[in-house]
Amino acid sequence: MERTLIGMLTPSSNTVLEPYTSALLHSLLPEVTAHFQRFTVTEISMRDASLNQFDPAPLLDAARLLNEARMNVIAWNGTSSSWLGFETDHKLCAAIQDATGVPATSSVLALNEVLERTNVSRLGLVTPYLDDIQTAIVANYNAVGHEVVGERHLNDKGNFSFSEYDEATLADMVREVARERPDAITVLCTNLRGAGIVAELERELGIPIYDSVSVTVWKTLQMAGIDPARVTGWGHLFQDQRLKA
Repeated sequence: MERTLIGMLTPSSNTVLEPYTSALLHSLLPEVTAHFQRFTVTEISMRDASLNQFDPAPLLDAARLLNEARMNVIAWNGTSSSWLGFETDHKLCAAIQDATGVPATSSVLALNEVLERTNVSRLGLVTPYLDDIQTAIVANYNAVGHEVVGERHLNDKGNFSFSEYDEATLADMVREVARERPDAITVLCTNLRGAGIVAELERELGIPIYDSVSVTVWKTLQMAGIDPARVTGWGHLFQDQRLKA
């Protein structure tokens, strides 16, 4: 049997992206499977110690270890470039490909592609992050033409604690942002339980919702030559004709 192996570089204190990624891909078993490699991330803040967690060296080491299992594609399943600057992920993905010979992407690059291809000019933003992290994210998206017209954040530095917010809390945040009538809303963090609330909230609000874990699955499937439309029940993203390869 020919298999498709998707590699995910995972923050060490994240407990959401692995089970949710596996749930998203469940209907594709055993043809498509996700595999994970961790590196240290324990706090999200603007402190030097926190920012240094995203130095490329440990991520590249993790990518090399992951690729010992012969991945078809590797993703940095995290959102750090949303506040550090999008170019950091472009450089990281190029370095991963150089180090492993495997195509690479990230959660943020996947999201940004979705926003571009669906012509989102008014963006809603839901995150768990601190005020200054959120301010940087808003500035970065405004600068590339996705004006953040509504936002909610939990002002938490986590990272483990992000996973402890329940779906009802996140759903209320999405509903509050939806009052500003954005073109789309993103739940931006791979340690928030966003994927499971997308489909119901899209039906309720009539607004596309792009969860970080979900967009990473969408893009890695596409890169691996697997039709994302085979993933059903997790929101409009996977069936959107504008996002066909």
